[in-house]
Amino acid sequence: MTRCQRGLTRRQFGAALASLAAAVATTARSEAALPVIDTHAHVFHRGLKLAPGRRYAPDYDAPLSLYLEQLDHTGMSNGVLVQPSFLGTDNSYLVDCLKQTNGRLRGIAVVDPAVSADELGELDRAGVVGIRLNLVGQPLPDLAGNEWKRLLANVKAMGWQVEIQRNASDLAVLAPLLLDLGVTVVLDHYALPDPKLGVVDPGFQSVLKLGATKNVWIKISAPYRYGAAGESFAKEAYPLLRNAYGLDRLLWGSDWPHTQFEATQTYAKNRQFLDTLIADERERAQVLSSPRALFRF
Repeated sequence: MTRCQRGLTRRQFGAALASLAAAVATTARSEAALPVIDTHAHVFHRGLKLAPGRRYAPDYDAPLSLYLEQLDHTGMSNGVLVQPSFLGTDNSYLVDCLKQTNGRLRGIAVVDPAVSADELGELDRAGVVGIRLNLVGQPLPDLAGNEWKRLLANVKAMGWQVEIQRNASDLAVLAPLLLDLGVTVVLDHYALPDPKLGVVDPGFQSVLKLGATKNVWIKISAPYRYGAAGESFAKEAYPLLRNAYGLDRLLWGSDWPHTQFEATQTYAKNRQFLDTLIADERERAQVLSSPRALFRF
């Protein structure tokens, strides 16, 4: 090898190092700019029309402005507003709030199975990215019925998700039916296993197996809805969920304003518990940023 060739090799090597350094710096800047997302919160006020047959109605206001304060105080860049069950299928306040925030927030709506494709399109343009089935205390829907099949076909066509709140034993049956119809599934609040059984609940064990589908996400949110041992349960459940789903399919949500648990819960308390639950900073950052594609941030 001539001296000139050796010099050229050194220059090439130097150029490669410079290129690598630039790539690392670009990646670092990109990671620093990643969104930090709260995937589950509710907003409402007492002047809104309540749904008939509701199980609960709050006696206070949880306005958009107060929710945005919670995000700002805890360094959250984005949030997801979930239509409260007590407001039924009137998503007008949800839509108004989304429009006010210029893309900072996304929405999950509650709709009637007979809703038209045009109505869904309007919600989509407002920033809604899915529908919620809050089935706690409700009869299970007949997903094989024509209305449901039509609705879920539209949900699939728009690339939306179906978010479900129900106990784990029923989710183990419902989620595969939805997956067979080709829709993306999100399970609320650790999938709500039987508090007496915890992580050994057969329903929860079946939910763990759904991680292999790569089309189910699960929210590590509101452990207090599990019962008095909620935080202990969450600490047992998290490593199992991480192994079954991977960090990219775990979603953190504040569940603000913690309906029916307002006396014991705050936004800051739930955000701080996440630091305890996921002690590794990089791992926690991945969980907080991973929802960006699912929610179109």
